[in-house]
Amino acid sequence: MAYQLYRNTTLGNSLQESLDELIQTQQITPQLALQVLLQFDKAINTALANRVRNRVNFRGSLNTYRFCDNVWTFVLNDVEFREVTDLVKVDKVKIVACDGKNTGSNATE
Repeated sequence: MAYQLYRNTTLGNSLQESLDELIQTQQITPQLALQVLLQFDKAINTALANRVRNRVNFRGSLNTYRFCDNVWTFVLNDVEFREVTDLVKVDKVKIVACDGKNTGSNATE
């Protein structure tokens, strides 16, 4: 089973809302909606692993970190993100990192 982290993105939320609407109007079954979400999980994980080549450097102060169920969670303060000539500063950021080679886990957030 693929990671379900991307269900909380704008795209994932829109998909879930559309599926809920289709279920309410009885155009699809809840089981079919679940299959669509599982396929979305697989597709988004594969696309991000194989198609995204951009790199961003970042620097900040580590506030907290945690490693649980093969998932790292970092909270950083006063973070600077750099991509070639662009610089973005944020007060606080949470990074969730999962093992991309081992998608057999069921990590959710």
